Order: sequence, then structure tokens, then C-alpha cells
Amino acid sequence: MLLTDILHPSCIKVPLEAQEKKTAIFELAEVLCRSGAVTDPEAFKEAVWRREQTRTTGIGHGIAVPHGKVAGCARLVMAAGICRPAIEFGAIDRRPVDLIFLLGSPLDQTGPHIQALATISRMLTDVSLRDRVRGCQSAEELYQIMVERDASHSARA
Repeated sequence: MLLTDILHPSCIKVPLEAQEKKTAIFELAEVLCRSGAVTDPEAFKEAVWRREQTRTTGIGHGIAVPHGKVAGCARLVMAAGICRPAIEFGAIDRRPVDLIFLLGSPLDQTGPHIQALATISRMLTDVSLRDRVRGCQSAEELYQIMVERDASHSARA
């Protein structure tokens, strides 16, 4: 899966203004809603927060991948943000989170949703890539890293 198929440059925020988990998730949800990718902001925030309450999406190494499914989402979409400083997220490794990738998808798209979660997780197991993302100073810089990652991924496929 190419992440740039679901991530638009306007859906990246570096740095996030939020200083805690819920507001960080909602800040990225608003980014997706402003882009037109999600048409019902409140339903989307509720879906993502409800999912977060069942089990943390802080997957370790300072990374979180909150996600939600909602009728007001026509296709799989993603927002990304960097928190400075890192925030408490209840991550599985108990480390604070500074890299957040928010996914939104229609209620009936389980396959692509799972594939995107797996792709993000695999991508960020690469320590050097994770460090490059963490060092980004702008949304444009983070998007360029994603473009390079996708180009490299496509060349190997």
C-alpha cells in the first residue's frame, strides 16, 4: 500500500498544538474534516475516541495510530502529526508519543483499514526512517519522506 494514496499534504500538522492525547487526536481529526475527507466531525471524533477507549493505539517507540470508521468518510484517509514535546498516550511500552498517524475509513472498508495500519507499523519499525520523520520541521518535509518511502516501496514491489 502506498501511504501517499491516503495522505494528502494538507492533512499533516507539524507541530501539533495539543499537549494531551484526546486533544491531539481531535486536532488531527479536525485536519481531516477541514480537508473534506470526513464530513461529520463529531461522529468521526466520537468513533476514534471510542476505539481509543477500548485499547490504546500507542504502538510503542513514540508512535500512535488512532483510527475510526464512520459513515461520513467516503474512502480511507490519513492525517499525520508530530507532538513537541511528546505526550502521554498510554502506549504499550509506556513511552510518550510524538508521532501520530490518524486513520479514518468508511464503515464497510475493513481490508484497506487493516492494510493501512499494518503498513504504517511496518514502515516505522525502520529506526532510521522513524528518526527522519521525528526530525521533520514542517508538513512538507514529512510528506516528502512519505513520497520517498512510497517510491522505494514501489521499486521493490
